[in-house]
Amino acid sequence: MSHHHDAYDPAQDETETPNLDFQGTTPYEDYVQADVLTHLQHPLSDDPGEMVFLVTTQVMELWFTVIVHEWETAARALRADDLPTALAALRRSTYELESLNASWKPLAHLTPGQFNSYRSALGEGSGFQSAMYRRLEFLLGEKSASMLVPHRGAPRVHAELEKALAEPSLYDEVLRFLARRGCPVPATVLDRDPTQRYQPDPAVEAVWQGIYQEAGAGDTELSRLGEALTEVGELVWRWRNDHLVATRRAMGAKTGTGGSAGVAWLEKRAAKNVFPELWTARSHV
Repeated sequence: MSHHHDAYDPAQDETETPNLDFQGTTPYEDYVQADVLTHLQHPLSDDPGEMVFLVTTQVMELWFTVIVHEWETAARALRADDLPTALAALRRSTYELESLNASWKPLAHLTPGQFNSYRSALGEGSGFQSAMYRRLEFLLGEKSASMLVPHRGAPRVHAELEKALAEPSLYDEVLRFLARRGCPVPATVLDRDPTQRYQPDPAVEAVWQGIYQEAGAGDTELSRLGEALTEVGELVWRWRNDHLVATRRAMGAKTGTGGSAGVAWLEKRAAKNVFPELWTARSHV
């Protein structure tokens, strides 16, 4: 049985050929600015692996930017007592955190020799100097005025960080929201100085314990909020651990880039929980 093939007719292919003729730049380029993004890589060494380090770090900065956007959206929504919008933003941020964490993969297998070959290119550069990551930490309640110091030379960035330092963290907004919902959050917590690092409080732990006990095996609005925050907290903890492991693999216990304490500091960070009472309350449910 022979199969008869029609002669090729280009007209039939129109559905598969996108419009390729644009005046000026393409609408895609105007929207995404791919040309800007793909020309922002200026390696400083001859090492072919430096490109990976550079692009991965830039990708991380983009993820920080969108995660900060989500958490600021969630904080604003909670302030307006709009829980669905806050939950949606927190949920989106968990997928973004998973993508952020996955970006350690290209860096996680650097040998000390590979890292050394372009580490000097970083000079005094260090991830501690990332302003967007600092805003991310501030939103988690990890406030510290001293972390503004490296940014004094960049007035716009410094001003943004100053504003973020003074604003309530995402967790501050959560606790104020819970108080308005009738939970016994102590006044000392509600009226705390938002520029200071958040300290765990036994009364807040009791609030979360109560929320989870009331939900029992099912869920309530407030336990859903607790679970969304717990998910964020777990992924931030994984981010810190992945950072620690990648650093140990690339440079052992040497002093970190930019003169930071390196592994010792990362170990201390990885041992701490974000939204601490959400984790400790579980022991009492």
